[in-house]
Amino acid sequence: MSHYQHHVFFCLNQREPGERQSCASCGAVEMWEHAKGRIKKLGLNQPGKVRINKAGCLERCEEGPVLVVYPEAVWYTYIDKSDIDEIIDEHIVNGRVVERLKI
Repeated sequence: MSHYQHHVFFCLNQREPGERQSCASCGAVEMWEHAKGRIKKLGLNQPGKVRINKAGCLERCEEGPVLVVYPEAVWYTYIDKSDIDEIIDEHIVNGRVVERLKI
C-alpha cells in the first residue's frame, strides 16, 4: 500500500530564455502553491492522504504546464487556478479523471 492515497507532482522546471518552453515560465510555481494551499484547506495534507510535490522536468514541455497524479499515472495540463481546483475536486476528492485536461 502506498504512503499516500494520491501523490501529485508539478513540473516546476525553469529553462533559460530562448530555450524550449518550461512549465515554470507558464505559471507552474503559482499553481503548485495554490494546490498545496487547497489540499491543506481540505484537510488532505496528511500521511495516507495527499502529497503535492515539486518535480524537475517531466519531459512533456510542449504540453505544459503539466502535473501527474499517482498512483493512477494520469497526466494533466492546466491554465489557471480553476483548472487546478477542478483536478482536485474531481480527481483527488471524487476519483474521476478530468478528461478535458488529460494529456
